[in-house]
Amino acid sequence: MNGPVAPMWVRVGGGLESIPDHRRHGPADAEFPPPGGPWEPLLLNGRLVGWAERSGLRTARQSAELGQRLVNEQREYLLGRLGHKLRSSVLALQESARQVAFGRPELVEGLFEQAQEVGRRAAGLEVAAVEPKDSARGVVLGAVLNLAMPAATHDLPADATVLGSEPLMVEAFTRLRDWLMGDSLNVAAEAMGGWWKVQVTAAGERKPLPVPELGEPLVRLIVDTQLDGWLDASRADGADVYLSAYRAR
Repeated sequence: MNGPVAPMWVRVGGGLESIPDHRRHGPADAEFPPPGGPWEPLLLNGRLVGWAERSGLRTARQSAELGQRLVNEQREYLLGRLGHKLRSSVLALQESARQVAFGRPELVEGLFEQAQEVGRRAAGLEVAAVEPKDSARGVVLGAVLNLAMPAATHDLPADATVLGSEPLMVEAFTRLRDWLMGDSLNVAAEAMGGWWKVQVTAAGERKPLPVPELGEPLVRLIVDTQLDGWLDASRADGADVYLSAYRAR
C-alpha cells in the first residue's frame, strides 16, 4: 500500500477487514456496521465496499481496490502453502515407491494412504485455484447440508434458502465438516437481516487435520470470496457461516 491510509474497514469478499490493523468483522452489511467509529458506509455502484470516517466516491474506490488486493494476496498465499504441501507429499510417495521397488515390500500398505493424501492435497489446491463459473441462484440450505453433512443433527427452518452456487456450498460445508472433525456435529440456522447465519457446532474431541491449510483457510476462501459470504471461526466449539438470503421475486 502506497503511503499511509486513514483508518477504515474494507470489504474482503462478504466480510470486512480493518486497515491498518487487519481485524475482521462481518458480514458486510449496512445493517451491521463495524465496531469503533462513527463510520459512514462506502458504496460503489450500489454495493457496500467498506466503512470510513467520511464517505465519498474516491474513498469508496480506494476501499474497493484495497479489498480486492487483500483477496488476491490471501488467495496467492494459500495457493503457495497448498502447493508446497502437495509437493512434499508427492516426494514422500515417490521415495516410498522407490524403496518398495528396491526390496522394502513392508512399505506397500503405506503407499495407498500416501497416494490418498496426495489426492486430498491436490483436490484442495484445485478448489483454491479454480475460478468458480456457476452462477448464483436460490439454494435450499437443508439440501446442501444433507449432501455435505449427512450425519449431522439439523435444526433448520423450512424456508432457509440462500443465494449462491450449490456445488460451492456443498464443497464449503464438506470441508467445514472435515475441519471441525468432532465426534458429532449439530447444525442450526437463523435469519439475520439479509443473511442466514448457519451455526455448526462440534461435540467431543476434535482431530487436527494433517494439512491445516485444508481447514479454516480453505473454508474461508470458499465462503468469503467464492460465495461472497462470511466465516466466523471465533468459537472454540465450531464456526458460523453467513450466506446471503435468497429472496424470490
